[in-house]
Amino acid sequence: MDKLDQLSAWIEQSQRIVFFGGAGTSTESGIPDFRSAQGLYSESGQRGYSPEEMLSHRFFQKEPELFYEFYRTRLLHPDAQPNAVHYLLAELEQERKLSAIITQNIDGLHQKAGSRHVLELHGSVHRNYCISCRREYSLDDVLAQQGIPRCPHDGGIIRPDVVLYGESLDSEVIGNTVAALGAADLLIIGGTSLTVYPAASFIQYFRGNYTVLMNASATAHDRHADLIITEPMGQIMEQIRQRRYSK
Repeated sequence: MDKLDQLSAWIEQSQRIVFFGGAGTSTESGIPDFRSAQGLYSESGQRGYSPEEMLSHRFFQKEPELFYEFYRTRLLHPDAQPNAVHYLLAELEQERKLSAIITQNIDGLHQKAGSRHVLELHGSVHRNYCISCRREYSLDDVLAQQGIPRCPHDGGIIRPDVVLYGESLDSEVIGNTVAALGAADLLIIGGTSLTVYPAASFIQYFRGNYTVLMNASATAHDRHADLIITEPMGQIMEQIRQRRYSK
């Protein structure tokens, strides 16, 4: 049985699939990843600062103008559209075969494809709030302003509801993540190098039947996977979609 046949068979057999995804999930939607040779972190940054430094809580507080200059040009992709990965997962959720998507991404493409049970470990660019009065704002509200976006009510800085370096993950999201993994019968890990902690540590809570690892490069978790697929994830998921919906 080839890899595509095996993955298709496990998907059909399973009733509590969990997908754990990273930046590679969205690369075929035109959003660059972080750690590949062409990724965001391979850049030198701006004005002598590394990308990691510019995406830190300390930098946001110290240099909000530079933070937003980098954030707007590198992390916001408002015109990006979901790809076959996002659509297959949404379809599996609608069939009640997939119980949760756990994502390290902040782009909101899973929801754009129709998924509802999405646990965003690192937040979302689509949620923003004033750091003074806590009023909530959309991505469109942020894009409507130039430079540092400010709250029209009190002039406070509007910041994205994303987890910056130096900040902790949301405890409720962590709890739901652990619960979803503990109840899953099939875990599909896709588009992540599994080097970002604590996010990568959560997969240890999976106790189900099979682990599928879909990533272009090797990871430290490869030896624990029952199936490893290195081909482009979007192409694989589209083939599975065609098999499932051409019957």
